[in-house]
Amino acid sequence: MERTDAVSLSGSVAVVSGGGRGIGYAIVQRLAAMDATVVLTGRDETSVQQVAGDLTNRGHRAEGLGCDVTDLASVEALGEHLRSKYGRVDILVNNAGIGGPPGMMLHELPPDEWEAIFNTNLRGVYYMMRAIVPLMIAAGAGHVINISSLAGKNPLPRGAAYSASKWGLNGLSYGVAEELRSQNIRVSVICPGSVDTDFSPRRHGKDTDKMLKPDDVAHAVAMLVTQEPQSFISEVLIRPTQKP
Repeated sequence: MERTDAVSLSGSVAVVSGGGRGIGYAIVQRLAAMDATVVLTGRDETSVQQVAGDLTNRGHRAEGLGCDVTDLASVEALGEHLRSKYGRVDILVNNAGIGGPPGMMLHELPPDEWEAIFNTNLRGVYYMMRAIVPLMIAAGAGHVINISSLAGKNPLPRGAAYSASKWGLNGLSYGVAEELRSQNIRVSVICPGSVDTDFSPRRHGKDTDKMLKPDDVAHAVAMLVTQEPQSFISEVLIRPTQKP
């Protein structure tokens, strides 16, 4: 059932990377229900365009664009498109991420897998902020929300590379938050535990009924972007009520 939150984001432009499925899809649906114009991106251009088309058919304002966050030229092209078409970005949700092969010890991990994890989970966030934050600075306000993981707070055996990328993302988020506070731009990080999506490398063997759901993360995003102007929540940790 589609949810409409009490606070309207009408007039706001929100960009969500990895918005075609899983957590990103839930965030896109929530922001659209709050009346934001949503630009969702992903490497699968057909998928994000289908999601955007469905939202448009339901009366929302949405656009789906193919973008590979690991490719600087692709992200720069996205930034230029946003600048020329919308002239602003009020909300940036850096959600795109990969987990790498599950159950593999670090010394067994091929170097190309290491590169893929860090290029997506950390370098891609830098590229997106590099392209989009200047639009927020020009507008004098904005929200950047980076979707991290509890693996960025706790050890994750047989997932050390993924964990390290999320520890790095947390550190990046805290540092940039301090850089941008004077520009009236709030940077927050959301660290969920295991979420019941096809992405989760640790989904198998768990009671999925007890796992977090994508909408739990979308709820946290909605909370962050509707804070009163004098408040600043820099970090949200989300755990399931019962361990799955």
